[in-house]
Amino acid sequence: MSKSTNRCPWCGNDDIYVKYHDDEWGKKVRDDKTLFEFLVLESAQAGLSWITILKRREGYRRLFANFDVDKVANFTQDDIDRIVQDPAIIRHRGKIASTVTNAQIFKQIQSEYGSFYNYLYSFMPDGQSINNSLKDLSDGQATSKESDSIAKDLKKRGVKFFGSTICYAYMQAVGMVNDHLTSCDYK
Repeated sequence: MSKSTNRCPWCGNDDIYVKYHDDEWGKKVRDDKTLFEFLVLESAQAGLSWITILKRREGYRRLFANFDVDKVANFTQDDIDRIVQDPAIIRHRGKIASTVTNAQIFKQIQSEYGSFYNYLYSFMPDGQSINNSLKDLSDGQATSKESDSIAKDLKKRGVKFFGSTICYAYMQAVGMVNDHLTSCDYK
């Protein structure tokens, strides 16, 4: 990991946060497996800090079948009961159960659009990512018209724990939106 001091200040000095910022945040993700992983993680984050989830990422990976959407979509109540007992993740029964439902909806969207990626980018201007070229963190936003539209459509489909603010954070995580500061070496 580079020792550059030219990075967005929100990640602070925590090694996990710095690595996430430098290697993942704002980088365009095209594969559905990673898009599903971030859907799981961002939904788990609702009401919590992102670093709380990042520190438990390996637990989520282990308990949710390495983010294999087909396997997660087939989880049973017994699986949910087992997962809710494991301290490696946030043990919120509603969020855990919704991950299974969200996986089923994710698969339906894949069938409808050919991929979850195609679905997401159908909401983006000209099917492209947005680069906001922020000069200062205060120039950032918590939602956008695109995150509002995606969250509304997903809610209509039955996805839970994924409102517009979580959706916007998801969009940042998977590079649909690049909110790195213009001074950041990792944009």
